Amino acid sequence: MTRLFGTDGVRGTANHELTPELAFQLGRAGACVLGAGPGKPRVLIGRDTRISGEMLEGALIAGVTSAGADALVVGVVPTPAVAYLTKKLQCTAGVMISASHNPVEDNGIKFFGADGFKLSDEVEDEIEAYLKNDRGPRPIGGDLGQVFHESDAVDLYLDFLALRVPVDLTGMHIAVDCANGAASYCTPVILKRLGAQVTSINDKPNGVNINLNCGSTHPSEIQNLVREIGAQVGIAHDGDADRVIAVDEKGNLIDGDRILAICGLYMLSNGQLPHGKIAATAYSNGGLKRAFQDAGGDVVLTAAGDRYVLEAMLEQGLTLGGEQSGHVIFLTDSTTGDGILTSLKLLEVIQKKQKPLSELGKVMTTFPQQLTNVRVNSKVGWEQNPRISKVIAQAEQQLAPLGRLLVRGSGTEPVIRVMGEHPDKARVLSAVQLVADVIEAEQGGTGNGD
Repeated sequence: MTRLFGTDGVRGTANHELTPELAFQLGRAGACVLGAGPGKPRVLIGRDTRISGEMLEGALIAGVTSAGADALVVGVVPTPAVAYLTKKLQCTAGVMISASHNPVEDNGIKFFGADGFKLSDEVEDEIEAYLKNDRGPRPIGGDLGQVFHESDAVDLYLDFLALRVPVDLTGMHIAVDCANGAASYCTPVILKRLGAQVTSINDKPNGVNINLNCGSTHPSEIQNLVREIGAQVGIAHDGDADRVIAVDEKGNLIDGDRILAICGLYMLSNGQLPHGKIAATAYSNGGLKRAFQDAGGDVVLTAAGDRYVLEAMLEQGLTLGGEQSGHVIFLTDSTTGDGILTSLKLLEVIQKKQKPLSELGKVMTTFPQQLTNVRVNSKVGWEQNPRISKVIAQAEQQLAPLGRLLVRGSGTEPVIRVMGEHPDKARVLSAVQLVADVIEAEQGGTGNGD
């Protein structure tokens, strides 16, 4: 049976897979599992700007209060604000209603524990099992949960950010793409508060324009704006502001890998990086690892997904990690990826180094990468196919010792992804094509690069 919780909560098309009925059940189950123990549980609930958010919020509130827990509603806030406020306001649990960078028709429900961290697989499984066999309480009268609203939620979160990164941005012109999401109410406000001149776009959410041809997944918008207005830095978020992609004053992209390099190497040089290491996924560019090794540090590589990055950080005592997508975790400041906090950390390095972002970005040389998606008739058995295994070994030898090859089946599409990387672009293109051709011949379908 398919697991209800995915890599980042429960996701689906709102009102189709992710129905109000399911949200109600999740609210009940979450309140019962996470609220077990003495005292009346209190569950904090936030959402992004998509139109289905209020529908699912209402259902979650009903589920939480039906289990006898109070609901503390904070309205539209970034995902990292829910993580912070859950702990700050001493709630039993937190829930964020968001599908992050996905289109408006999608939505999601993710839980945080009282400590502000996302739940483990084991606790999610417990909630799922409870949902399928609901034996929870059905209180009546005064034992029902109550609904409270925290109108100062955004201000509390922004106060926290200003305290953690008290950088003076006076004289700096910053362009911001808010993705018509939760950042619309936060990033321009905090940047102006710290003294910056701010020009923002896609900051008027109407419920249906979240992530619509804008934000971190459509960086050409912020690149064009930076060039047009002559800003020193550009910042682009996704719908729930847990990611950020930056742009230097010349309009060049500064992705998550390069942000990790700029901030991480600065921390390393100042003795602020435990064990001299950061964590990143196997899909981060090899130039990131090379940059840290050249500076006397290293990069711990994990499986794709921020939860695996965080897991490695906690296991190895690291304080910085992230993904190429711009999901960056500063663990001494936050329990989850925070696009606004990451922006401030990057701006702090710019101010302290007194160098333009284009200059700082040179700390890392990007290795050429090629990702080809091979559409197949079936993903079954490709890992045991001797012809595919043989060609993968040949390609790995072709790319050794400076390059690498990653081959994996998509979790959601009839696609096998082939990603190669090497300082020599021609070599990586040749190796990836070699593998893709054999996979296509053996498993069927047609390939396409992206």
